[in-house]
Amino acid sequence: MMNREFLQAQGFEGFKTMGELMDGARAQIPAQKGIYVVLRESEKSPQFLSEGTGGHFKGQNPNVPISELKDNWVEGTPIVYIGKAGGSGSSATLNKRLGQYLRFGQGANIGHWGGRYIWQLADSKDLVVCWKSLTIDDPREVEHQMIQDFKAIHAGKRPFANLID
Repeated sequence: MMNREFLQAQGFEGFKTMGELMDGARAQIPAQKGIYVVLRESEKSPQFLSEGTGGHFKGQNPNVPISELKDNWVEGTPIVYIGKAGGSGSSATLNKRLGQYLRFGQGANIGHWGGRYIWQLADSKDLVVCWKSLTIDDPREVEHQMIQDFKAIHAGKRPFANLID
């Protein structure tokens, strides 16, 4: 099962809540390329918001109907999103990319459209973020493989907030 213990064994670190990262712990995120995972470790059923906290990038509303959120929810896993920073043709770092993601979740007009569903979770500030720096591997390839591994375990479904493979 892909959970905190599995991710720790794979070399992921951090494990900070969105709230902690928004309140200054972001400085702990490395300025290197890599991958990150967002976890919802609560055992309670998720509560979805019709209006989340995500920013309206280029005037587009990031919110989707609650029925769509329910359809995308994956039971039996804490993993709600797998993301990447850097890779071929990108100079993004984990610190920069996660910073954009956090600011988008705080309503900023920033282009971090991927993963936007998490900002419609009532407990989005309690979600846990972990990351893994990659010195050799391409983050795009690692992210893709992790999503494929997830789909193999969860009947072909992607993590809740991953809209594409």
